[in-house]
Amino acid sequence: MINNKKVVIIMPAYNAEKTLKITYDEIYKDFVDEVILVDDNSKDNTKFISKELNIKTIVHKENKGYGGNQKTCYKAALQAGADIVVMLHPDYQYTPKLIPAIVSMMAFGEYDAVFASRMLGNSAIKGGMPLYKLISNKFLTAFENLFLCENLSEYHTGFRGFTRKVLENLPLDECDDDFIFDNEIIALLFYNKYKVGEISCPTKYFKEASSINFIRSCKYGLGVLAVSLKYRLAKLGIKTKLFKEDAKKLDLSGEIEYYFK
Repeated sequence: MINNKKVVIIMPAYNAEKTLKITYDEIYKDFVDEVILVDDNSKDNTKFISKELNIKTIVHKENKGYGGNQKTCYKAALQAGADIVVMLHPDYQYTPKLIPAIVSMMAFGEYDAVFASRMLGNSAIKGGMPLYKLISNKFLTAFENLFLCENLSEYHTGFRGFTRKVLENLPLDECDDDFIFDNEIIALLFYNKYKVGEISCPTKYFKEASSINFIRSCKYGLGVLAVSLKYRLAKLGIKTKLFKEDAKKLDLSGEIEYYFK
């Protein structure tokens, strides 16, 4: 805990057997109250390695997608009593050593959400981000900043933290079950006037680090543009389902069935 806030780390996992242990070992356990992993019906031994590490583990019986995985993660974290939730990918692309810094920015009420940016300090270039990903990241970020009237350095990081208030009040059940979920939640944060902070984060690109293929990257890019346009329309009074007042919040009813506790 920090400032009497319970800290829960969530790990949305899919085929992460090669990198889960090294990622988990770098988590500062004295700072974190609980770690929860959701295995999205992996085809490898992710869930068994999670058991060996004594991580509380949930296993989807069928693949629900990256966004669907996160919904289960956040529900489990809130049911566990989390005050602050940090999403850490188990592919070791982001360093867990920054968790205390991310949490501290929220624990004292300064921010409602914090993103670890690969673009600050040229971390992406130093970590080996492919050039086409770097260019598309910067282009999409510039487009989003223009349409959302914000000034983030990156909208596409997978290392991020949220307060309980954010996760309870945003309509996460309306968000996509695939990769565009990450972008929708940022648009919702700004739309609802939550305070968002950033921290510089080194990153690593290597064979075992998960990454979506080129076709899915293009689909994601088009989805990002669509979210930005919907946000701008909502600000003009033309609201789509995601931005309506009666949009569905995350359903916290019903007990989560853990595979390993």
